[in-house]
Amino acid sequence: MNELQSRLGMMNSAITELRLSNVTLEGLENQKKGSQLFVPVGGGSYVKAKLETSKQVIVGIGADVAVEKSLQDAKADVDSRLASMEQTRKALGEQLNQVVAKLQQNQSKMQQMSAKLQEG
Repeated sequence: MNELQSRLGMMNSAITELRLSNVTLEGLENQKKGSQLFVPVGGGSYVKAKLETSKQVIVGIGADVAVEKSLQDAKADVDSRLASMEQTRKALGEQLNQVVAKLQQNQSKMQQMSAKLQEG
């Protein structure tokens, strides 16, 4: 149960990050070259930057590898990854519910057995 809760927490964090990426990419669509941006560098900190182009973005594809993609392709990639993670989160939630139900069922059985032992 703890493992499933941990995995669910990590999945929620990844989904939140992808949603933020999605919003950011959508916001870039309307920006022109030279627009001033605040770029997150982690820990709630930002640096000021000027936009060179919004037509191409760098997208992480895993294992510390990133590729350049068009803005539209990057958005499609993020949407696809988001949909996949939502499905995984749903499956993890269902597994967790099953484990919790089984634990409750076993706890009920143990309480019944304990009551019988105390009677006898």
